[in-house]
Amino acid sequence: MSAEDSSRYKSPLVSRYASQEMSYNYSDGKKFSTWRRLWINLAKSQQKLGLEINDEQISEMENNVGNIDFKRAAEEEKLCRHDVMAHVHTFAAACPSAAPIIHLGATSAFVGDNTDLIVMKDAFNILLPKLARCIQRLSTFAETYKSLPCLGYTHLQPAQLTTVGKRACLWVQDLLTDLESFQRSRDSIRFRGVKGTTGTQTSFLALFDGDHSKVEELDRLVMEMAGFDKSYLVCGQTYPRKLDIDCLSVLASMGASVHKICTDIRLLASMKELEEPFEKGQIGSSAMAYKRNPMRSERCCSLARHLMCLVQDPLMTASVQWFERSLDDSANRRVCLAEGFLTADIVLSTLQNITEGIVVYPQVIRRRIDHELPFMATENIIMAMVKSGGNRQECHEEIRILSQQAAAVVKQEGGDNDLIQRFKESNNHRISNQSMMSFLN
Repeated sequence: MSAEDSSRYKSPLVSRYASQEMSYNYSDGKKFSTWRRLWINLAKSQQKLGLEINDEQISEMENNVGNIDFKRAAEEEKLCRHDVMAHVHTFAAACPSAAPIIHLGATSAFVGDNTDLIVMKDAFNILLPKLARCIQRLSTFAETYKSLPCLGYTHLQPAQLTTVGKRACLWVQDLLTDLESFQRSRDSIRFRGVKGTTGTQTSFLALFDGDHSKVEELDRLVMEMAGFDKSYLVCGQTYPRKLDIDCLSVLASMGASVHKICTDIRLLASMKELEEPFEKGQIGSSAMAYKRNPMRSERCCSLARHLMCLVQDPLMTASVQWFERSLDDSANRRVCLAEGFLTADIVLSTLQNITEGIVVYPQVIRRRIDHELPFMATENIIMAMVKSGGNRQECHEEIRILSQQAAAVVKQEGGDNDLIQRFKESNNHRISNQSMMSFLN
C-alpha cells in the first residue's frame, strides 16, 4: 500500500469484504463505459431512423468505449460542475468526428438513470446465485440432521423438542421468500428509456419533426439494445424513485433473515450445540486463548443491521421528489444504492461460508435434552392424565406446582431435575409409572 493510499479513507465494503464482481459492478469503469454504450445505442437508433449520423462516427465511438481519460473527466467536472457534461466532453475529445452527435437530444438522466437500472439488474443477477447456494447448503444441512432431536425454545426458554434439521428449515423458508422477492424485484426493473428532460420526449420530437412514431421507435430500439423488454410509459425526468424503495426493501428483508439465522447460530454456539467453521490457525480472542468466537455470524449480523437501515434513504428521497424531479436525490443515491448491493453481497458470501461448514455436537445436545426432558414431558403427561379421567385445569395446576418446585431445586440449589420423582410420589396422578416413563424416551 502506498503512502497516498494509506492517508485516504476507503470503504471497508470494498477494501475488506465485497466480491470482485460486485465491486466491479459499482466501479467507475463499469459506470462510465455503460454511459458510452448508451450514447452509442442512441446514435445507432437515431441513424436507423433517419438522422444524419454516419458509420464512421459510430465506429469511432465504439472504438473508444473503454478509452476513458478519468483525469481529464475530473478536470472537466471541476470547470463545469456537471458530471455528465464532463464525460460528454471527455468522450468527444476521444471521438472528434462523433463529437457533434454525442448525447443528441438526451438529458443527464438518459445515461445516469438508465445506467443505474442496468447496474441494479446486474447486481440482482450477481446476488441470486449466492442466495440460491445458501439455500442449497442449508437444505442439505437440514436433511442431514432432520432426525437429531434438540431443545426447542420459545421466549428463549426451553419449550418442546424439535430437531436440528427442522430448525434449519425455518431458516430455509425465510431465504426462499427472499429468493422470490429478489426475482420479482429484478424482473420489475424497467428501462427509463429515451424520455427527455421532463418525460415528454419534446427534444426527440423536435429532432424527428414531430413524428411520434419515430420517437416511440427510438425508445424501443434503445431499450432493446440495453437488454430490456419493457420501459416506463410514464416518468418525470427520472425513473420513479419508488423503484429504489422496492430494491432496497427486498435487500433489507434478506438482511433480516440472515440476521435471524446468524443470531440463532451465535446463541447455539454459546450453548456449545453447534459452531460455525473455525480454521486451525484462527484466533478467537487476543486475550483469551481458548475462545472460539462466532465471528462470521457476528459479521453477518453487523452488516445486516446496516443493510436494514439503508432503506430509509430511498423512502425519504422518493417523498421529496418535487414535481418532475429535484436533484437532492443524486448524492444520496450514489451512496445508498451501491452500499445496499455491496452489503447484501458480503452478507450472502459470508453466510455461504458459514453454511458450508457448520459443526454439530450431538452429545452436548443430548445432555441438554436430558436436563430439560422432565419438563418437556409435562404436556404429554397432562394429556394422559385427562385421558384417565382427570380435569385438564386441575391436572395442569398440579404439574405447574410440581414443575416449579423441581425448577427451584435446579436453580437455587444446583441440584438435578427431580420432577419425575416428585410426580411419582404424588398421590394425585392417574397414570402408571411405566406409562409415565415412556414419555421420557
